[in-house]
Amino acid sequence: MVTQTIIAVTNQKGGVGKTTTTVNLAAQLATDKRQVMLVDMDPQGNATSSLGIDKTNLGATLYDVLIGTADLNSIVRPTSNKNLFVLPSNPNLAEAEVRLVNMTGREQRLRQLLQSVEADVIIIDCPPALGLLTINALVAATKVLIPVQSEYFALEGLGQLLNTIQLIRERLNPRLEILGVVLTMFNKRMVLSEQVLQEVRQHFGEKVFATVIPRNVRLAEAPSFGKTIFEHDKWSKGARAYKHLTDEVIKRL
Repeated sequence: MVTQTIIAVTNQKGGVGKTTTTVNLAAQLATDKRQVMLVDMDPQGNATSSLGIDKTNLGATLYDVLIGTADLNSIVRPTSNKNLFVLPSNPNLAEAEVRLVNMTGREQRLRQLLQSVEADVIIIDCPPALGLLTINALVAATKVLIPVQSEYFALEGLGQLLNTIQLIRERLNPRLEILGVVLTMFNKRMVLSEQVLQEVRQHFGEKVFATVIPRNVRLAEAPSFGKTIFEHDKWSKGARAYKHLTDEVIKRL
């Protein structure tokens, strides 16, 4: 089966809600008769552990597949959602940056591997850096989703990311498009959050999702239980926000 949609969730700044967005968007997409594969491309392995998988006891991981010592199908892990699967990672993946450097077609490695994945949607959690791992994700992807935190300097560094996306579109992956920008950790009581929202809308226009992701205690604590927000507290503000975001994503796709 040819995969129609591959979404890379990326921002080279850390702590912007990237993994939270990847995990909960994947989980909600997977509830609607879609098979979803989450690719944990971040050496921190937080997407892996957020779905209840012990990243300290994995055996072969995405690292082994990227360097060619394991078969992709051998590392696929199921989750509590029967339609959601994971290609897991742990800190070993950081070594892939070095190992890939001398490989032929190093930027294309992930795209080649994902061609054998049978899923309706593949969603990639990228590391907070613009290295070879992120470039592999962007070369493999058809869409880019950019989480932006509601704080000072929210747009700092985004110019570099947009330049990278443009270069990859020109040289390696002409089908790559920005799916949208989502504001995270939004506090409606703070004037700053509203100012950042207006600034982001000024820069990105219609690419900004109407849904904003609030600061929410239940959302922040869910990963420590190895659960998505829908499993941890489906009635929370965070769960409602990610459900609305998923609805918007589906419309754009």
